[in-house]
Amino acid sequence: MARNTYGCIYEIVRRIPRGRVATYGQVASLAGIPGHARQVGYALNALPGSSRAPWHRVVNARGGISARSEPDYIQVQRAMLEEEGVEFNADGHLDLARFCWRPRKHST
Repeated sequence: MARNTYGCIYEIVRRIPRGRVATYGQVASLAGIPGHARQVGYALNALPGSSRAPWHRVVNARGGISARSEPDYIQVQRAMLEEEGVEFNADGHLDLARFCWRPRKHST
């Protein structure tokens, strides 16, 4: 995936407001690469540690946190989201109908 595509993904992720989430697929569609949710995951994984992009606000299509190779990643992301007011059910999923970001369409 081209570096400029990663930049587009990062810009979209920066727009997700505090207390809201977006799915990998939603970010991919907004970035102009519908059907490439996995690429969003790759882009977020490539973020430098100094990045201010709120990567923790991107979740899977079931409203869950996708596992990564780093230990405790799920707990860290969940804690960051809970700090913003996002609530999880007993199964570790959040209510996408309630917490999913609905960006306004820009007129051109």
